[in-house]
Amino acid sequence: METLTKNEKLNRLFSYYKNLLTEKQQTYFMEYYYLDLSLQEIADKYSVSRNAVFDQLKKTENHLKDFESKLNLVSLADKRIDLVSKYNQTKDNKYLEQLRKMDL
Repeated sequence: METLTKNEKLNRLFSYYKNLLTEKQQTYFMEYYYLDLSLQEIADKYSVSRNAVFDQLKKTENHLKDFESKLNLVSLADKRIDLVSKYNQTKDNKYLEQLRKMDL
């Protein structure tokens, strides 16, 4: 279960920050996490070692986490979703005001 949660988080980070990654990082990430190719399959496809693919994926994971720690796009999106949900449930304008303040 922990692996699934980790993969979901990485996929979400990737959806926000993929354009900040190199083409190779994007390709390896999509083939490993989206297409479910093994490290060896990716390595064979690009004529590199399995370890090279593993290293690139680790670097990509670290970059994604670093981008989020500095830019907070995912956490801000989550906060916006939460505030909209609370507003829809309560119709309390204080949630709309909090949304407005986030963008100042």
